[in-house]
Amino acid sequence: MTAAGVRRADRTGRPAFRCTECGWGTGKWAGRCGECQAWGTLVEDAPSAGPRTQAVAPSRTPALPIDQVDVETARARPTGVDELDRVLGGGLVPGAVILLAGEPGVGKSTLLLDVAARAARTGRRVLYVTGEESAGQVRLRAGRIRALDPGLLLAAESDLATVLGHVAASDPDLLVVDSVQTIASAQVEGAPGGVAQVREVAAALIAAAKSRDMPVVLVGHVTKEGAVAGPRTLEHLVDVVCQFEGDRHSRLRLLRATKNRYGPTDEVGCFDLSEQGIVGLTDPSGLFVSQALHHVPGTCLTVSLEGRRPLATEVQALVAPSMTPNPRRTTSGVDASRLAMVLAVLQRRLGTRLADQDVYLSTVGGARAVEPAADLALALAALSSREDLPLPRGLVAVGEVGLAGEIRTVSGLGRRLAEAARLGFTRAVVPAHGTDGLTPPEGLTVLPVADLAAAVVGLGLDRDATAGAGSGR
Repeated sequence: MTAAGVRRADRTGRPAFRCTECGWGTGKWAGRCGECQAWGTLVEDAPSAGPRTQAVAPSRTPALPIDQVDVETARARPTGVDELDRVLGGGLVPGAVILLAGEPGVGKSTLLLDVAARAARTGRRVLYVTGEESAGQVRLRAGRIRALDPGLLLAAESDLATVLGHVAASDPDLLVVDSVQTIASAQVEGAPGGVAQVREVAAALIAAAKSRDMPVVLVGHVTKEGAVAGPRTLEHLVDVVCQFEGDRHSRLRLLRATKNRYGPTDEVGCFDLSEQGIVGLTDPSGLFVSQALHHVPGTCLTVSLEGRRPLATEVQALVAPSMTPNPRRTTSGVDASRLAMVLAVLQRRLGTRLADQDVYLSTVGGARAVEPAADLALALAALSSREDLPLPRGLVAVGEVGLAGEIRTVSGLGRRLAEAARLGFTRAVVPAHGTDGLTPPEGLTVLPVADLAAAVVGLGLDRDATAGAGSGR
């Protein structure tokens, strides 16, 4: 550290040293950054006498009255994958930069390779840049999912300058970069995937996209917590941020947009991933209700909302006597804390004996029922298994269970009931509050209930379940 740097920091009040990785500033030099904990990244911050950017000659495209701006360049072009177009808001907008993030092996590269091949078949030139795999590996995957087309250009590069050179030489109509964390610039210090490198790569590709009206899709890694890896500014710079989710033990994949400048952020796309490729699911509910109509104790169906999309989900429960002093509570696809709350309400408000019982609760087909609207289905499934009494055929249950045993209203009840009626269900247990003016779909009988005890009595599960209701046993 120089004395001049310290004096400048004291005199101006601005940091004398900044981290090249995260931009954190300090008045004293240190070997380790206090923000990102990187070693050897603090460099002296050059003083600035004032603004450095000066006005230049007018742009080649002068400012226009807003009513004379051409809107055709901002219209979305369909990708050919309906589920992806649903999430993006119609398709790919020229000049848009899309960040697709997800865990390893979830199917990001397979989906984008299919999208690139579909675009090439329509006569558009597509450049697919892979920085993680060799060109031969990508070629084998493309052959397996039938994504071979002469209009799809493939380049295995990890240098940013070379990637930009490929863009200039091929002038593509669509650019796919897999992934942004593997591309690095020789002009910037730091390892690939670091904050400085990711920021430089993203800025260069965004500039190329805007200047050429070329849509760019960037594949991004995620951290252990599920967030997009790299600097937070990456998500601010791009136009669309999509999360690709799915359990590696299930074929179902969900695509949702967490940021979208061209469309809604509450739409969800459903895909089926197999060895032959990835296929959009226009009716994913069929994966989760194939066994729902079987007359078996411990089975109940609910309808959750993924964004604005209703998704029918079958919940299965198994309650059995415990062989250990501490009964087990095992869940799959369900929030364990909400199950614990529902079981506590059953025991406290209905007197159902569960303290010495193991409870196993799971969803069918890899679906997830984590919203509060699934509470009623969890309670009925657990109680049905505990009493060994099957629920009525064709039943669907929607409602949030409160700690006092009351059934609270949920959002989008009309869409949920319409989905249940479309799938052939004939009875629905719903909250009594908030259903005023609700017209049930044709063929669906609605049973409004104010509390959990009313639902149990109305469905005939009161063999011994309500014997201690109100007694607090």
